[in-house]
Amino acid sequence: QVNLVESGGGLVQPGGSLRLSCATSKYILEYYAIAWLRQAPGKEREGVSCISPRDGSTIYTDSVKGRFAISRDFDKGTVYLQMNNLEPEDTAVYYCATDLFCGSWSPDNWGQGTQVTVSS
Repeated sequence: QVNLVESGGGLVQPGGSLRLSCATSKYILEYYAIAWLRQAPGKEREGVSCISPRDGSTIYTDSVKGRFAISRDFDKGTVYLQMNNLEPEDTAVYYCATDLFCGSWSPDNWGQGTQVTVSS
């Protein structure tokens, strides 16, 4: 069974920062790509970022490039999403999930999600 637990969401003003965490196990990080996805009310789910298991290569959707950074800590079994210069358009529920490979955006195991609200 794959367990993923997100945390770190909240309310932040435009231009602010948040760091999301996705807690799982070291084993999962070694064998699965971990993706961050988001879904805003009335919008389709969107892939945000992903980190590959072996070489740690990363990808980002165009709208967050230069603002978001994905990273991982094997010892803690945790993947992070550092979000800087947040915009109201980033408001959504953010989920982490295991994925076939980075870029497939075919998540199978999901966390419960964490709400991010960017508003003044």
